[in-house]
Amino acid sequence: MMKSIYLSGLTLLTCLLFSGVSYAQSGDATLAFHRKKIDSLDQKLIAVLAERERVVKEVGIYKMKNNIPALQKGRFRQILEKNIKMGAEEGLSAKLITSVMNAIHEESLRIERAVKKEETP
Repeated sequence: MMKSIYLSGLTLLTCLLFSGVSYAQSGDATLAFHRKKIDSLDQKLIAVLAERERVVKEVGIYKMKNNIPALQKGRFRQILEKNIKMGAEEGLSAKLITSVMNAIHEESLRIERAVKKEETP
């Protein structure tokens, strides 16, 4: 009887241990899958940002040729408000959208000002 209880306990412990190992392996695979997905999305974000900055350079050239200042506060407010609204529709916080758009805007201004310096004789 004791031997039977011992074997049952050992079998149960073995099952629990092996189920934990398979869970960990499955969890690792799940984590790896999601990380790969994040890496792919990051790559797309970088590509979109690069394309946006190329367009910003074209805008900078246009502004320089037409004596338009790089900073257009009203335009940035419109962009920010529109993106905060779109972000909210996707479940993103206004704080996140504001931080991201501020960083993008600062870089855009830097690019536009650099274009002006390059083109000025």
